[in-house]
Amino acid sequence: MRHFVIVGILVVATTILVYLGLDSANLMPLAASAQATPIDWMWNLELIFMSFFFALIVVPMAYSLIVFRRKKGDTSDAEHMEGNTKLEIAWTIVPLFIVTAFAYLGAVNLAETRRVDPDAIVVEVTGIQWSWKFEYPAYGVTSDELHLPVDQQVLLQMTSMDVIHSFWVPEFRVKQDLVPGRITELRITPTVNGNYKVRCAELCGTSHAYMEKPVIITSQADFDVWMSEQVALAEEAAATPEGRGQALVAANGCAACHSINGAQGIGPTWSGLFGHEVHMTDGTTVIADEAYITESIHDPQAKIVEGFETQLMPSYGFTDEQIADIVAYIKTLR
Repeated sequence: MRHFVIVGILVVATTILVYLGLDSANLMPLAASAQATPIDWMWNLELIFMSFFFALIVVPMAYSLIVFRRKKGDTSDAEHMEGNTKLEIAWTIVPLFIVTAFAYLGAVNLAETRRVDPDAIVVEVTGIQWSWKFEYPAYGVTSDELHLPVDQQVLLQMTSMDVIHSFWVPEFRVKQDLVPGRITELRITPTVNGNYKVRCAELCGTSHAYMEKPVIITSQADFDVWMSEQVALAEEAAATPEGRGQALVAANGCAACHSINGAQGIGPTWSGLFGHEVHMTDGTTVIADEAYITESIHDPQAKIVEGFETQLMPSYGFTDEQIADIVAYIKTLR
């Protein structure tokens, strides 16, 4: 009995020390959403159980190796032990009960993270290799940054234009896949003002690691000011072809591959493109006029620019009018 008491005390002490060590490591980033509260509570509970089971395995094993080790000169056989039916039943039923309890708690927490607020702001999210597009249908605004007011639930209605992506802001804890041809939903209620980043948590291609955009949480007043500015900019851009083209480029994530400042990217830069010679992989050269740019948007693989043989640009299905607007915008990039 003395050994059981000692081991019990050591298990409790080790459990506390392991838990405090894990907790002090700050394994989770800042909790910045209402959905993070139940998730972090369950994570903390799991840390406690993990610490306990670690101690329950390691402490008796280490204690036995030290206290019951073979003494020097002892050549006798160890005591023969038979199985313990009660113990085997106990270590089957108790873990089953614990797993069931955690399953129940997980279901309750999942329901809490998906609680519906009828006044939630709707934002339509589109994942594109390798960028994000955010549309606010109530305002007619499209942005490549996600702006949200604090303490206001947002309903993200999400889809993908190409492959499976996954919307993930670590500070919000929750994440959701974006699937081509389907609309998936995610509810978030930001609780802390600040600047965060949305990342793609699903391996989606060569530039997966760089598929991130700003997430900016502000007060309702600051959000209203930003939205008013975006509405005004959208109205102004819609008045000219180049303005509409720039909006289309921003909305469809073209900057993820094509720079507008001459910098090397996944695709050819658009800076100074119009009217200049472009060298192709087959050794020919073409002039980047309206016909060439239009063809490259309609059929991206028709002519491959030298140095970009391994890149595959998707076809976006733009209308002729939209392509004309994009060409008008590219003309301005000198």
